[in-house]
Amino acid sequence: MDQLRDMLKNPTLTGIIGLIIGFFVGLIIFGWGLTPLEWENAAPVDLRADARVDYLRMAIDSYATTSDAVKAQQRWAELGETAGPALTEIENNPAPQNPANIVAFKAAVNATTPPEGTPTTPPSSGPNWLIYLACFVTAALAVALLAMYLFRRSGSGEVTPAMQAVEASRDMERTDYVALGEEPPLTQFVTTFILGDDLFDDSFSIDSAAGEFLGECGVGIAETIGVGDPKRVTAFEVWLFDKNDIQTVTKVIMSPHAFRDTVIRDRLAAKGEPVMAQMEIPAQLETQTLRLTARIADMGTGGDPLPSESFFERFTLELAIWQK
Repeated sequence: MDQLRDMLKNPTLTGIIGLIIGFFVGLIIFGWGLTPLEWENAAPVDLRADARVDYLRMAIDSYATTSDAVKAQQRWAELGETAGPALTEIENNPAPQNPANIVAFKAAVNATTPPEGTPTTPPSSGPNWLIYLACFVTAALAVALLAMYLFRRSGSGEVTPAMQAVEASRDMERTDYVALGEEPPLTQFVTTFILGDDLFDDSFSIDSAAGEFLGECGVGIAETIGVGDPKRVTAFEVWLFDKNDIQTVTKVIMSPHAFRDTVIRDRLAAKGEPVMAQMEIPAQLETQTLRLTARIADMGTGGDPLPSESFFERFTLELAIWQK
């Protein structure tokens, strides 16, 4: 599950998956299933070959009854280039019509039968099969590209920063608050950032012991410093949402350099209360019914080529939540 989440952070892979899902939902489910294309008021020339023959037989019968040459010529013209092959089919298989009626109609419309042995090109029954084939090929190629990408990704053994972060969070030992003489928290979460995880953003649902939703908490990137990749994170925002409170409480945990820089600190103060990252001093967030302790379990900062202690190379934060 964690590997899947990490792969979905790749914009190219996400785009391919979105293309495939959009194709199947839009064309196959919606286009073919819920609202399929329906042809109405089609011209005689657009009918199937057997239907064009039936149409021409009815035109012959009508002319035999009314002797209306103008109408006969109009109906003949509506079949376009398909009229000749249809008439040939009727002449070869006249029953149940009177051959004399066929000859009379042919004379009225001044029709000529293709010479014996001259191949006639049957009209296309429509481009639908070509569309279906093109759609199938497109979907097959998209699936093949996705499979190749996933195979190469898994076969290469590449370990991304996000995957390293998940492993670090899993191995991190949680604080035993009972051993410290405190009430056990309602729940505890651990999240880790490692340099290179440019899309770092974790959030967690807070539920009571009975399963009732109480709120949410999370950690995300608040500020970066410098230019280029990977992004150098100089501050994180820790937030706590309480369903019984009117606002979300936020604190900004800053690198020592960012905290000492009054310009950066004042700018980030608009997002929440600035706090300098210190492993021995946890940050406290409180709402109407919830209390959160954010403890830095592991941290490493870097500088070169930027100022010393200006960005985080790694950052593991433990979130413990109590219900008031």
